Amino acid sequence: MSDIPLQDTQREDSSEDDEIDLEWLTLEDGESIRWASAPHRYSIAPAVVIGVLFSIVLIGIPIIVGSYLQYTNTNYVVTDRGLYSKRGVLSKNVKQIGFEKVQNISYSQSALGSSLGYGSVDISTAGGSGVELQFRNIPDPASIQELIAREIDARQQPTSNNSTDTDDVLSEILFELRAIRSAVTDEPVEERPSDTRTVSDERPTGRLSTSEAKSDE
Repeated sequence: MSDIPLQDTQREDSSEDDEIDLEWLTLEDGESIRWASAPHRYSIAPAVVIGVLFSIVLIGIPIIVGSYLQYTNTNYVVTDRGLYSKRGVLSKNVKQIGFEKVQNISYSQSALGSSLGYGSVDISTAGGSGVELQFRNIPDPASIQELIAREIDARQQPTSNNSTDTDDVLSEILFELRAIRSAVTDEPVEERPSDTRTVSDERPTGRLSTSEAKSDE
């Protein structure tokens, strides 16, 4: 993985870009990062408000600290091959889903999230039960959903090319078989025309039609 820290270009509310710590991320050879982000900073606003209200009785301080630690220790990454999430304060919980397993992508925003510019992207997998991975409270979830969809389409494109190559190989094999048959039977290499016969061709041999019988007489 590159030692250069990746910056979150999606945060338009930031006065300066924040560096994303991706030391936890292990990529495959040739895999490249398309997008990476922590949750939107405004997503912890409700917890801060509640913490301030309860700070008088010292209950609010743990709420604020816990929300901040969760915010700073959560990362989401989109590469050209799959999706990654990392959560956890004391321990790391890393989850990865390849694009070939993704079945459905959707995003949602609460009223507060819509006004502040954050929401969640839900990813379901084939054969899975419900949402398998969630990018929670990320900036501009609609754009990230579109990005994931584009990457999946780009990943599936080589499949059609492989299918075309397979058809070409089969056509070449068929041509070689026809050439071998032609060498054995002295028939032309071109494909035989379809076997169509007229009614006169189907006339049984050894019989004469009425007009032919009269002419013979």
